Amino acid sequence: MKKAEDQILIIFGASGDLTKRKLIPALFELYLQNLLPKKFAVIGASRSALSDDDFRKRADEFLPDDEKAAEFKKMLFYQAVQNDSADDLIPLKERLETISNSLEIEKNYIFYLSTPPSLYPVIPKHLCENGLSKSDKYFRRLIVEKPFGTDLTSAKELNKQLLNYFEEEQIYRIDHYLGKETVQNMLVTRFANGIFEPLWNRRYIERVEITSAESLGVEGRGGYYENSGAMRDMLQNHLLQVAGFVAMEPPVVVEADAIRNETLKVFQSLRPIKENEVSRFVIRGQYTSSTIAGKKVAGYREEPGVAKLSRTETFVALKFFIDNWRWAGVPFYIRTGKKLPTRVTEIVIHFRKVPHHLFGQEGSQGNNQLIIRIQPDEGILLKFGMKTPGTGFKVQTVNMDFHYSDLADKKVPAAYERLLLDCMQGDATLYARGDAVEAAWKFVQPIINAWDTNPEIPIYGYPAGSWGPEDSDKLIGNGKWRYPCKNLSNDGLYCEL
Repeated sequence: MKKAEDQILIIFGASGDLTKRKLIPALFELYLQNLLPKKFAVIGASRSALSDDDFRKRADEFLPDDEKAAEFKKMLFYQAVQNDSADDLIPLKERLETISNSLEIEKNYIFYLSTPPSLYPVIPKHLCENGLSKSDKYFRRLIVEKPFGTDLTSAKELNKQLLNYFEEEQIYRIDHYLGKETVQNMLVTRFANGIFEPLWNRRYIERVEITSAESLGVEGRGGYYENSGAMRDMLQNHLLQVAGFVAMEPPVVVEADAIRNETLKVFQSLRPIKENEVSRFVIRGQYTSSTIAGKKVAGYREEPGVAKLSRTETFVALKFFIDNWRWAGVPFYIRTGKKLPTRVTEIVIHFRKVPHHLFGQEGSQGNNQLIIRIQPDEGILLKFGMKTPGTGFKVQTVNMDFHYSDLADKKVPAAYERLLLDCMQGDATLYARGDAVEAAWKFVQPIINAWDTNPEIPIYGYPAGSWGPEDSDKLIGNGKWRYPCKNLSNDGLYCEL
């Protein structure tokens, strides 16, 4: 893997949880693999009054106590900043100049916005006014964390504001799901294998199912979640982006623009769900109190910061269609929720059944399935029929699987490791583009509008620890959702309880 140019990474919101838990550990892993630029520094920036040593000590909680970590922490610096006016960034600009000169680092800068979304348009404006957003000689890049808008209008406005200060090719809208190895491997699975590529269309695939389940609840973040919900928190961004990789046409070349052009076409081909059709295509739910493994579990409305009569969805299941030549008539199903039996994210390709049951009733079985597991127990599982030993032709389903954990000599990089390195190298393939973000919002906006304006659309309760509202099964009709276990190769309705 090529080395990135010398550069400085500036993290706004550096005293926050994301920096400690994800960003600093990811950078340390890149350091251990000798993937960081030869000359590199990190400047944490936030309102908290910290010294360089204070910032480095905060990193200790998520770093080992060894010589390598001590060497890595020498790259960490801190600068207190306010964000009330452009002048507040002058100390940061001066610090950048000092560190660049003293460490002889080229003035290539990546600005990472790990801040409240209200600051997304503010900080870029101040960077621009200080001459930090553009350079004729050096690169300047901006990483923006989700949420990228809270609806279609706000997403468009945010795009418009950012483009006042940075060019589109400078903006990296991060979606950590796209950094997961199994999502990236989707391209190889589809386009490098003659046994899958010809089958990846309406002729051979009956339906596609994407599940992202969490066993945890809102975990003290009820106040935040009340203004988000499962649709905004997971489906509009993470899971639609995954669907884009599943459904895209082959790009002409493996380059950022070519790949992102194809995922955009998928979003533009999504059949609109009208507000009066929402109840037919979308099921939302909210977890209620229950007992799991003998322990009483609170319902969502009993969580701190949650309204007593809240109608915020903690579960959503969606049926939709992609109106193009490849996928005409093939239903796609997405579900995501909190307080489900296990933590798992996977894609299930349900192939069509054979047209004739040659071996009679005892030879009939369910659809062949290709399961692509994103997390945990990352891997791929193929389910197909084999003859049961003995007389007759009784058919049973067997598994053929591959687990990334079997590659003992290979490290599966964490999502933030991959995405940070890609940005350092100027590769935007796994980052969302502005037009794709807007297209995804355009699709889900009528659903949100219907929920906001029509109180007759139900929100179903489901016991914490179950697989969501029973009504979500009705979306699939004669089929049924796959009920995955933590172990990729196992199936079971409540295997984690």
